[in-house]
Amino acid sequence: MSEQAVDTSLLDRYECRSCGYVYEPEKGDNSNDIAPETPFAELPINWRCPVCAAKKTAFANIGPAGTASGFKENLGYGLGVNQLTPTQKNILIFGALALGFLFFISLYGLQ
Repeated sequence: MSEQAVDTSLLDRYECRSCGYVYEPEKGDNSNDIAPETPFAELPINWRCPVCAAKKTAFANIGPAGTASGFKENLGYGLGVNQLTPTQKNILIFGALALGFLFFISLYGLQ
């Protein structure tokens, strides 16, 4: 038996290229009375960005939430760091900074 492929394009987020606003289908758009779970393709043609009023054509597909950022061709390079999600990258970066700070402060304990 083969499993049915789930169409994840309905969950794709779209980013306004003018101001950076991200339309997330799970949340919808309260300011324009767009219900949650409304895919970007089903938004009215006259829908505008709630932040900068850019047209629907000014949005670019950035994929579903929680996926690795960057081009799919480049995900295999860079010691595996390219496959991390943005949240994982933030934890790695700020965790390393906090650890470095703790090591620096621990030098004051040496007499």
